[in-house]
Amino acid sequence: MTDPVEKVQKALDELHYDGRIIHSDATIFTVEDASKAIGVTPGEILKSLIFMVDGQPWLVLMSGPNKAHSGKIKRLSQGHHVTMASPDYVFENFGFRIGVPPVGYPQALPALLDEDLWNYAIVWAAAGTDHAFFPVAPETLRKYTQGQKAAVKKEPPPQA
Repeated sequence: MTDPVEKVQKALDELHYDGRIIHSDATIFTVEDASKAIGVTPGEILKSLIFMVDGQPWLVLMSGPNKAHSGKIKRLSQGHHVTMASPDYVFENFGFRIGVPPVGYPQALPALLDEDLWNYAIVWAAAGTDHAFFPVAPETLRKYTQGQKAAVKKEPPPQA
């Protein structure tokens, strides 16, 4: 199966997801684009990131405006070397370019979920492309990924 949205739909079906994937003419390439296209705040947009922890892929799910802190990921994963996976790696290994989803991988990936996601009843996740997305509750997302709710965001510098 090469269609990325079909991969996500298949994974959601297997998880007994009771919503549906929504397709948009507007791009959801950035958090801001997605926020406008869906009509929600940037914090309600889910960013699905792939990090390499000691050479193994990990899923890091972030609230839209937040940036992942690699040092916190390193501590939580008990890894030694943590880097963001390249877009080429993500495409070659998982078949996703833009619109990296939280589900639809050939094997379960260790997952860390930004605790700020729980500030919202529903977050909006990409579904394999920059024109497809689906709503999901953070706790449901944690169950789907078998992930850990964690403090993984980079804190803003103190105001002077």
